[in-house]
Amino acid sequence: MTRQLDVLIVAPSAADLYQDLKEDFAAKEPNIWAGLLANAVRAKGFGVAIYDMEIERPSVDEFLEVIESCNPRLVLFTVTGQNPNASTAAMSGAVSAASVLADTRHPIAFVGPHVNALPLETLKKHEFIDFVFTNEGVYALLNLLSTDFSEAALKSVNGIAYRFNGEPYINPAERTVPQELLEQDLPGIAYDLMPSLDKYRTSSWHANYIDEDRSPFASIYTSLGCIFKCEFCMINIINRDDNDPNKASSDFNKFRYWDPTFTIKQLDYLAEQGVKQIKIADEMWVLKPKHFEVLCDLIIERGYDFNFWAYTRIDTVKEVYLEKLKQAGVNWLALGIEAGNQEIRREITKGKFEDINIREVVEMIQGAGINVCANYIVGLGHDNWDTMQETLNLALELNAETSNIYAATSLPGSPLYLKAKREGWELPTNYSQFGFLSYDHVPSRTYNLEAKEVLAFRDYAFKVLFENPRFLNMVQNKFGDKAIDNINRMNAIELKREILQ
Repeated sequence: MTRQLDVLIVAPSAADLYQDLKEDFAAKEPNIWAGLLANAVRAKGFGVAIYDMEIERPSVDEFLEVIESCNPRLVLFTVTGQNPNASTAAMSGAVSAASVLADTRHPIAFVGPHVNALPLETLKKHEFIDFVFTNEGVYALLNLLSTDFSEAALKSVNGIAYRFNGEPYINPAERTVPQELLEQDLPGIAYDLMPSLDKYRTSSWHANYIDEDRSPFASIYTSLGCIFKCEFCMINIINRDDNDPNKASSDFNKFRYWDPTFTIKQLDYLAEQGVKQIKIADEMWVLKPKHFEVLCDLIIERGYDFNFWAYTRIDTVKEVYLEKLKQAGVNWLALGIEAGNQEIRREITKGKFEDINIREVVEMIQGAGINVCANYIVGLGHDNWDTMQETLNLALELNAETSNIYAATSLPGSPLYLKAKREGWELPTNYSQFGFLSYDHVPSRTYNLEAKEVLAFRDYAFKVLFENPRFLNMVQNKFGDKAIDNINRMNAIELKREILQ
């Protein structure tokens, strides 16, 4: 007799959040937390499988057939999005999929940043969700699977919220996996339980705007968390170690990393699978040299031909690092520049680096042969039309190989969310409204501008950046005619926005 599966980990689809960009331009990324949690429970002897709805795109009947075929004791939805800040928007697809299972006998659990931020609210809003995890969920999931899910047993499982006598109830917090136990209790990503990696694809720019080079693709964490406390960010909420609803991600800014000799084994596996395009999803990779430089050395020793994209800050990347990063295959560094106005950057606790340093650092990175993905946010704090224009002017001047520009959004778990509530600002009322590119997106207002004004400027700024002849000329000279055709096709797709109609 086949043993019953303990947990089926479901990676929900967020494709509908990207409007018409979803077919050709949105990335399809492996759900890293699905892979991490799968390996964590498998290492302790539990039976686990991963079902990726982003890749499978099942009908309702097909999804129900998968659930019945697997017959899991628990169905766990890992709701993280393509970056940690996308968790709330990704709840839209997750809730839709989970609701289909409401009449089945399988208990349903959710894990991810959004449910960390609003655990009791999630249970009140969705009666078909039985459990939510109140941090990264590793120890809580292991302990939950060790029970019979009875009410008496649930009282002993820290780190979960659940229903007791029909009412949502939250247990005391559970610890996150400590640094010294990462390799033991969170032993890497279960790529072997995921769909074939050639079914995933990276962002177009990461593959130098060449579509046929976007697959196979994998993403990886080599570290978890971030030491900084940016107002707009909620990524550290998964490090929560208490249940105080008045605390935000900035109260849990931990940084942990796997030993490079452990991480290189995962990269060995990806190399064996023929993967070249790899996103290092760490929120702050270029931070601790004994972490990232040692890993670079191991990659260089092996002679791998990876094309890495990794994140850093203007004030953490140093010239002394760049030669080694480039040699290891780091061809793209994503920089959190955020705002063109220094006072706006200071207001969101992004740091006090001067404008001149931004220009010098970008030139330094590009001089080392590494491309820049420049990230900007409009609609922060006291942003007004002039300061948002400063951000656009800076982006035009820097003319990075690609740019992302987003409207600041009051994401649950972020300090901005708590500020919006204190100020009485309008908050989105459904999950898809948190999606940066969704039709019904509702960003945060500022002290000076309404949400629709911020979004109108964001969409205008994006067109200005990507239709700028100077940018297109640079891309053509650097990446060729195929890259220009790719960008022109993207530019032809116009996002529709409900609040701007």
